[in-house]
Amino acid sequence: MQNQPPFTFTLFGGTGDLAMRKILPALFIAHRDAKLHETGRIICVSKQAFSRDEYLDWVSKNAAPHVKGGGASVDIEDVAWRSFLARIDYLALDLVEPTGYQRLAELLAQSKVVSVFYLATSPLLFERICANLATSTVDLSQARVVLEKPLGHDLRSSHAINDAVARVFSEDQIYRIDHYLGKESVQNLLALRFANSLFEPLWRRESIAHVQLTIAEQLGVEGRGEFYDGTGALRDMVQNHLLQLLCTVAMEPPTSFDANAVRDEKVRVLRALRPFSAEDLELRAVRGQYVAGAVNSQSVPGYLQEPGIGPRSQTETFVALHAEINNWRWAGVPFFLRTGKRLAHRAAEIVITFRPVPHAILPMPFGSGSVSNRLVIRLQPDESIQLHCLAKQPGDGMIMQPVALDLSFDQAFKQRRAEAYERLLLDAIRGNLSLFVRRDEQEAAWKWVEPLLHHWQSTASPPKPYMAGSWGPTASFAMMARAGAQWPEDG
Repeated sequence: MQNQPPFTFTLFGGTGDLAMRKILPALFIAHRDAKLHETGRIICVSKQAFSRDEYLDWVSKNAAPHVKGGGASVDIEDVAWRSFLARIDYLALDLVEPTGYQRLAELLAQSKVVSVFYLATSPLLFERICANLATSTVDLSQARVVLEKPLGHDLRSSHAINDAVARVFSEDQIYRIDHYLGKESVQNLLALRFANSLFEPLWRRESIAHVQLTIAEQLGVEGRGEFYDGTGALRDMVQNHLLQLLCTVAMEPPTSFDANAVRDEKVRVLRALRPFSAEDLELRAVRGQYVAGAVNSQSVPGYLQEPGIGPRSQTETFVALHAEINNWRWAGVPFFLRTGKRLAHRAAEIVITFRPVPHAILPMPFGSGSVSNRLVIRLQPDESIQLHCLAKQPGDGMIMQPVALDLSFDQAFKQRRAEAYERLLLDAIRGNLSLFVRRDEQEAAWKWVEPLLHHWQSTASPPKPYMAGSWGPTASFAMMARAGAQWPEDG
């Protein structure tokens, strides 16, 4: 772990759900493990009229139960927790009123250090917060601003938010966060590709038949019905998380691990994505919406019965796409993207299926004629890498059976692995942009998904229904079959 500089971390939205579930628990873990500079300070900002002591009680009640990496929750009487709370100040502030920002400037002026501003608020407030910072006496010369998604709901609104932030902060001060990029297994995908000579010669169209990227959730909208109904799975998961994973799999080797070298290669992938034609919109894109069913043997309502959802909503809770990348490395290789709520299992994984041997001289299992090798990179709930291949079954004859070479990170490495938010927050303090999204990346992703958004908004056809607890609408399996592939659970 690199040495951290002295810093002040200002958290806008300091009483919100994200602050309690992710940001403050991640900062506590970094504090407990001595990864934060001893003089680093945390200023939490929200409109609630708490005193500092009242706010610290709120944090102990609402953030401590979400601490991971050392037990189910933290003991709030522990020395480490008390010393973490000693770092925290609280400022009650109306975020839209510029007058109150002078009090923030006075708090920040107590020390000349790196300032990180984390905007864990609605994106509708981003422009006003940045403008108020600019018109105050807050020193922004060493400032970094971290922006939470969603950054807009289409390309135009994304432009507007980015333009507003750019009027105050330069691009190298802006950290657009995508927590999937901070996951240990995504880091290991980069290591697998670029630190080993074994895979790179095979990482191309001549050896790979297709690639699948899945982010499956068992949860429904979980009380966020009004927000989710205006967002949907395409904006919530595909435009950011899934396309970032696709870029990590498909990008060319960068010249170095410098932030811009990595992000340059990701942008090239996004710009090479084949645009959706009119035929593609019908045959290579599936949207679905869950109906009542059972998850883990418990009955759950359909999407239209969730609180905050209109009775005629056509918002998609499931998306499956057949994408292609128009470049020399990947021409003709299908990339299948899939995400959904209320699916059979919680899982996030990348499955890379290699082409079968050109001529089978040994009897293959199941009488299928050939069985492809697969590299399975599991992101959640557990993190692992498996290489599926064939081996001889013990006994007489040459009988082949599938086996897996399994790298389980829990078994291979005994030290604790950093949570995604912990890694990304430390990188923001350190000034490392490698795992954050650049503006041209984000806009290239919006350009690719917008034809789907417009098509689904204009069509009279509703989303395909699928039962909660299933693997999505049958149309997604039909889409795969047309391409000569299948999802893992269909094997």
